[in-house]
Amino acid sequence: MAPSPSQAVEHKIWSCGPYSVSDELGDFRITDASGKGTRDDPIVIEEELDSPAPVTLTVRTTRPLVPFDPSGDYASGQLYLRISALNNSGEPWVEFEFELQSALGRLSDDADGLSFDQRNVSPENIHSADYGEFQREMRPYDRLVFKKGHADPKHVAEFEFR
Repeated sequence: MAPSPSQAVEHKIWSCGPYSVSDELGDFRITDASGKGTRDDPIVIEEELDSPAPVTLTVRTTRPLVPFDPSGDYASGQLYLRISALNNSGEPWVEFEFELQSALGRLSDDADGLSFDQRNVSPENIHSADYGEFQREMRPYDRLVFKKGHADPKHVAEFEFR
């Protein structure tokens, strides 16, 4: 039996400033990643998804945490991302979700320090050119659901968290 595309690909860990990003848990491919994760130099991830099923992007810090450090030389407690996701699934995506977890399978809670700008009641830094709105679901997890849009097969959907 031939391996599936995600099994046939060696998973790479991409170094991006004080962070690393990886597709190591499979079912999608990162094709490029760059940037430091700062507002002026966000981490830009280009990825390909062959299925509409959920996948896991792994992000780790590789350098010490220095809260609010603007240099991009250290993890600062704020991470700015731009994700370009190529729809190779053959199905249109009518919604797109992101969920934060500090450990795989463990729902993010208020104690883990992860959120999609939870304290900001009107975030203007979360955006998608392909979806007209997003909904933040903060309990019992930290999740963003992009709605009112779609990404047809072979289309690249863009998401920004700045």
